Amino acid sequence: MPARRVVPNVQSSSLPRSAEFYGELGLEEVMNHGWIMTLASPGNPAVQLSVMAEDRTAPVAPDLSIEVEDIDAAYTAMRRRGAQIVHPLTDEEWGVRRFFVRDPDGRVVNVLGHR
Repeated sequence: MPARRVVPNVQSSSLPRSAEFYGELGLEEVMNHGWIMTLASPGNPAVQLSVMAEDRTAPVAPDLSIEVEDIDAAYTAMRRRGAQIVHPLTDEEWGVRRFFVRDPDGRVVNVLGHR
């Protein structure tokens, strides 16, 4: 199950202030849901950073996001491994299917696939 991209997630108390700060470092807003915003490099859109106030539908804010080609296979693999599922496999209204899993060092990973 190949990964398509990995995006760090940074918590913020002010998305506009964060957008301005990271804008000075060459990143531009490419998605904004009000509670999470993704910034990317205009010259290399695969270079991304997500900034979030909170996660609107999950119990915790994830540390990073990994987009995979087959979300159901990823979920099955993590359950088979016995990994702690922090947020169940869910179809979100903004067009992703995702779950959260805790890595061996305690970080929360948002594993997602676009529908």
